[in-house]
This record gives sequence, C-alpha cells and structure tokens, in this order.
Amino acid sequence: NTEKGDPSAAFLLDGVYIARPQAQEVSFFDVNRVEVLRGPQGTLYGRNTTAGLVNVITNRPVDDFEAAANFTVGNFGTIRGDAMINVPAGDKVAFRVAGAMERRDSYLVKVPGDTSSIDPYKDNYSVRGQALFTINDSVNFLLRADYSKLQGSPQNVVLANNFYAPIASGAPAYTNPAYIGGQHSSRELRSIGYDLSTDPTLDGKTWGIDGELNWDVGPLTMTYLGSHREFSQVGLNASVNGRGPFTSTFDGDFKQNSHELRFAANDIEALKFQFGAYYFDETSHNSLVLPGIVGFAQGPTHSKSYAFFGQGIYSLTDLLRVTAGGRWSHDDKDRVGRTYNPVTNALISPNDASTSSSKFTWRLGLDYDLDANSLLYGVVSTGYKAGGFNGGCEAGTPNCANPRPNAALYYAPETLTSYEVGLKTKFADNMVRLNASAFYYDYTDLQVSSIGAYNGVPQQVTQNAAAATVKGLELETIVSPGGGHRFNAGVNYLDAHYTDYEPLGLGVPPDFAGLSLDRAPKWVGTLGYSYTYDFQSEATLEFSANTRISSEYFLSSQTNGQRFRQPGFTRSNLSVTFTAPAGRYYIQGYANNLENDIQVSTAGFSQGVSLVTPSDPRTYGVRLGFRF
Repeated sequence: NTEKGDPSAAFLLDGVYIARPQAQEVSFFDVNRVEVLRGPQGTLYGRNTTAGLVNVITNRPVDDFEAAANFTVGNFGTIRGDAMINVPAGDKVAFRVAGAMERRDSYLVKVPGDTSSIDPYKDNYSVRGQALFTINDSVNFLLRADYSKLQGSPQNVVLANNFYAPIASGAPAYTNPAYIGGQHSSRELRSIGYDLSTDPTLDGKTWGIDGELNWDVGPLTMTYLGSHREFSQVGLNASVNGRGPFTSTFDGDFKQNSHELRFAANDIEALKFQFGAYYFDETSHNSLVLPGIVGFAQGPTHSKSYAFFGQGIYSLTDLLRVTAGGRWSHDDKDRVGRTYNPVTNALISPNDASTSSSKFTWRLGLDYDLDANSLLYGVVSTGYKAGGFNGGCEAGTPNCANPRPNAALYYAPETLTSYEVGLKTKFADNMVRLNASAFYYDYTDLQVSSIGAYNGVPQQVTQNAAAATVKGLELETIVSPGGGHRFNAGVNYLDAHYTDYEPLGLGVPPDFAGLSLDRAPKWVGTLGYSYTYDFQSEATLEFSANTRISSEYFLSSQTNGQRFRQPGFTRSNLSVTFTAPAGRYYIQGYANNLENDIQVSTAGFSQGVSLVTPSDPRTYGVRLGFRF
C-alpha cells in the first residue's frame, strides 16, 4: 500500500486496474458479479497478478426502467444504504446512477479514562454514473464516472499481550509465544491497551472516469478501455512504542492513467483468440511525519508499465481444447524524496532511486470434456511482479552521506511457476456439483516486507525471500436434493512454506527456511445449509447457516523473528430472509461470527512494542430492500 511497490493480488473495477488498495472498499455497490481468480493471471489481466485478482463488475445501463434500494441497520452503529436508478432515453442511449453510504463505529475498546474518539471508524459516501451509447449494431460506447469520500479512524491495532504472554524484545523467538486469548472475553481482546492521547482521523477521496468502446469490425471485435483515477488521503494516527504513545501524520496524493486496446476473434471455427496492448502510469506525492522523531517526504514517485499480450483456445477435437498465451511486460519506477529531522528540518538522507525490469510470462492448458457435465483440466502458467526500492540512496547520489548497499536499496521482481489440475462435474440429475483441484506454486524472489533500521530510523523494508513453495488440494460440493434443501461443503489442504529466507530485521537476522508462510492454515473446511419455503403467493422464506473451520496459522514479525500463533477456530453465520413475489422487496435478519471469537489477523513488532490487529466480533442486524 505504499508508493514503493505493488500488491501481489490485483484489484480491478470493471476491468480497470486500481493501484492503491486503500481506494477499493467503496467499489461494492450496484454490483453484477465479482470474479475471483487464483494464481498468476499475467497473460490477459492487468499487471502484477502473481497471487491472483479480484475483478468487480458493476451493472451496466440497460434498455428498461429499473430502480432499487437496500438498507442495513446493525450493531456497532452500523448503517448502510445503496440505491440505483436506470433510465433509457430512446433506443440508443441509457443512463444509470447509483450511490452508497456506510457508517459504523470501531470494534476496538478504549482504555478507561481515554477521552479521545475512535468513532466513527468508517463513514464513506460514493456515487457512480454511467451512460451507454449504442451507435449502431456494431459500435457502442460506455462512459463511467465515480466519486467517493472516505472518512473515519485508522486505529486498528491493540497491544499483543491481549492475546499472548509477555514477549521479551531482542533475540529472535522461533518458538510460539504462549497463547492465552482463550482466557479473555471478546471485549478484553479488542481493548486497545494504551491511551491514544489524540483523535486518530482519516480523510480521503477518490474519483475516476473511464470509457469503453466496443466496435465489431467483422472478423474481429475491437475494445478500447481508457481510465483516469485519482486518490488522496490525509490521516492522523495514534500508536505506541517503548517510550509511550505518539502520533504520526500522513498525506498522500496518487494519480493514475491506464489504456488497454484488445482485439477478439469472431466466428472462427475451432479457434478463439484475443490480443492487445496495455499501458499504465502512476504519479504520487506523499509524506509521513512522526513529530520529534523522523519525517519522510516522497515525490514525485513515478511508475510506468506497458505490455503486449495474446491468448488463444483451439479445439483439437469436439472434446479436447488447448489454450496458449503469452505476455511481455516492462516496468519502470523512480522516486525523488528525503528522510529528515522534523524539528530542525535537517536532511538525514535522500530517498532517490530508480529501477527497471521486463519479463515474458506464458500460459499453457488443456481442457477435456469427459461428458456433457464433466470437465477435466490442467494448466501451467507463470507470473511476474515488478521490483522496486526501499528508502535510502546509493553511492554517488548528491548529499548521500550514508549510501545504502544496492542489495538493501533495491529488490528484484517476484516470479513463479504455477501448476494446476482439476475436475468440475455435475451428476445425479444435476443435484450434485463437485469441484476438485490440486495446485503447486514455485516462487522465486518472493517479495516480503519487514521493518529494518536505516540511519538509526526504523523503516518498512521489502526484500526478496530467495524461494517459497505452495502446495494445495481443494474439494467442494453442492448438493440440491429438492424440496427447498441445499447443502454445501468444502475442504482445503495447504502446505505453504519458505524454502530459503532470512529477513533483514533488526539485529541478528532470523532464518525462516522451512517455516510456513503467514496466514496459511494447513486445513480449512466449510459447511453450509439452506432451506427455502415457497408460499402459494410465490413469496419465499429462506433460512441459511454456514460455518468456516480453520486450523492454526502463524503471523511473523520479520523484524525480530517472532512467530505469533493463531490457534484453530470456527466462524459461523445465520440469516433468515423473506422475499416478496417477483422479488419486489425483501427483509433479512442476519448474525455473523456467532461464536464471538476473536482472531489475530496481523502482528508486528515496532520500537519495543508488539501490536496485533484483531478480527471482527459478533455482528448482527436487519437488511431490507426493494426493486422495480
């Protein structure tokens, strides 16, 4: 989430890559579907998709009048609402406008006597407008624009000793600290544990405009997708270190442009293919100040990427198909900035760096239809994520009194090869759906972030773990025996570990070789049941229950090698929904995390204090909505 690098899992809104993850949560309203693809997607989709991608597809304007609204009230002061209206204007033009708001208080609990405010934790407002112009049977143009206001509190961490026995700072602790969370209530686990001394605040906004042109030119369909987006955020954060509470301020401004031109084949017997080109450009300015401690001023930071891609599917027989694709990507990134003393404004170090990398990635797969309801597949693909740089400067940079070795200043691109085989089938008169898959990821130069010291100042540092492997099995089934009953179950096995990794850290680097990757439980199971009762009026009443069962996982503080163990747990949800005939309106009661069990979702060690992020407690509420 910084200007110095990129996420491994890409996020797209209507096919547009959004670089800053902070701007993503306001995208989920008036949504048609959400596509989630696991593993490297570097052939056709965007950039830097080594782990996978999430593509949110919103509803496009249609030729009929439509209107809908949804409203939610829940605990922790939760209020959500969204609405949309779709209006056609003749045969050639249609307009659609949608808006959303969400407000809720913090799940965290202040220490007694703390007069600061952490509410509301979230107070967001969004609007999106679209216009679809159908020029003729061969050409259409879709114009979209959106604006969102993001406000609230950035406070999301508590002291680690809410969950763990006291941890001595200093030497790496390879053994698991004693977990004592089970002896505490949900409220105690969510207690911040120190006086914030100020009101942590967050104020941001994001907006964008994009256009999509589709032109059927006979043997090919041309699609152009262009976008401009901006995101800015100002925040005041409250934290704690070995000396006590302190505040920090952040101010960031990000602008991005992207262009994609692709061509897809039409009506070519036995062959489907598409090819195209992609360009992305992002410029940012941001600053982070810890009053009396250190300041960072970065900018401009400039990131540029372009690529050429193509992929085709050829039917060798009526039952057997082969897929082949490739993508050549090139990335440039540079920055001019400085680390300084916020009291005297004296320069500590320039933060100047630039890096460039290129990579060809490919995909090869086979699909075979065992019968009309069964697909057997196998695929081998490669992924690539551009390299970047950390704070500091290299020898020869003006005013660089303490140059950083290139091995510490720069980190290399992340690459992997992925292998997957699987089966998708339906049987028993389509009452049973079964999906099974096995996969293996072989990472080289996996990018991992930790905290390291430079010029006596702790800073986030990204480096390359030399190698890591991920092996897994997935099995899921849905059984619909009739009578309104529906069952679903799934089990996932995962073996994900470093094969070679020594974090930079502070002090003696720990050795993580053989240790599991963070947030990688070995076993996860899901169980669900729903029952739908159909009234004679064609109204329905649905009861739904599901649970997720996870084995233990670990979170690492690469700073000093501490490994935080999260024991196995379950999280269960319930809902009851009444839907009127023809779906004109509905009302639903829901409850999530019935156990009210709190897990640790992030953990770290900074300046003598271990901090963790707790998961959500039990939430419940009522939803209602209408559509016509």
